[in-house]
Amino acid sequence: MYLLQAKKLTIVIIGALLNAIGMNCFLIPANVYASGFAGVAQLIANWTPLSTGILLFLLNVPVAVLGWLKVGKSFTLYSFLSVAFMSLFLEIIPVNAYSNDILLNAVFGGVISAVGVGFTLKWGASTGGMDIVAMILSRVQDKPVGTYFFTLNSIIIVTAGYLYGWEKALYTLVTLYAATRVIDAIHTRHQKLTVMIVTKKSDELKCAIHEKLVRGITMIPARGAFSNEERDMMMIVITRYELFDLERIIKEVDPNAFTNIVQTTAIFGFFRKE
Repeated sequence: MYLLQAKKLTIVIIGALLNAIGMNCFLIPANVYASGFAGVAQLIANWTPLSTGILLFLLNVPVAVLGWLKVGKSFTLYSFLSVAFMSLFLEIIPVNAYSNDILLNAVFGGVISAVGVGFTLKWGASTGGMDIVAMILSRVQDKPVGTYFFTLNSIIIVTAGYLYGWEKALYTLVTLYAATRVIDAIHTRHQKLTVMIVTKKSDELKCAIHEKLVRGITMIPARGAFSNEERDMMMIVITRYELFDLERIIKEVDPNAFTNIVQTTAIFGFFRKE
């Protein structure tokens, strides 16, 4: 247990470091903007004496409090640690351009930052900020989380274009596209996932899942076409932030289980949001 938490914290720190490198070495020197609260901090930093790192931390403090109350303590704790380390690295790493080509800066800044974000998400945390805000708003308004990501990033792009020229806004779009593709490759862009688990240990697995996740499980009788063995198929719908915990549970209880994970486009009926 402690080893797993240590690994998770290490991944969060490495992800924060990669985020800071992507911003201070590529995006900030080229005046290209990141997505989410990092991009908001960049915009505000141009008009205040405060640095991007400090602003990013300050923006996330009230969000962390809301997340602690509404989203979940473990998820919010690791997400806030990610923000804290990223803010620290943004202050430590000097802002230094390694290329004068704005396109290279936009692409490499987006890719390096996205590697950090992708692995942080894969290990059951987030980079804070908009992830937590979008989750809270989606529960209140019952709209997809992606709607809020799109809205905030659109505001960042339009603001950057209006204040600093539309060319900067277009390069920001390049950064967002590159980052999205990398995150999709490492983790998943889908907010809800349907997991189908074929196992011989359905009772043990069901109890283990219910201890960690508050999700309904549908049990479906199954039979192997080749072996003719009786098994159970468990179907469960989760959010992408719960995927890390579910993967760990399956590996611990039944490493031989066959698991299929697919995108869930929409849900009709009750789906627990708290």
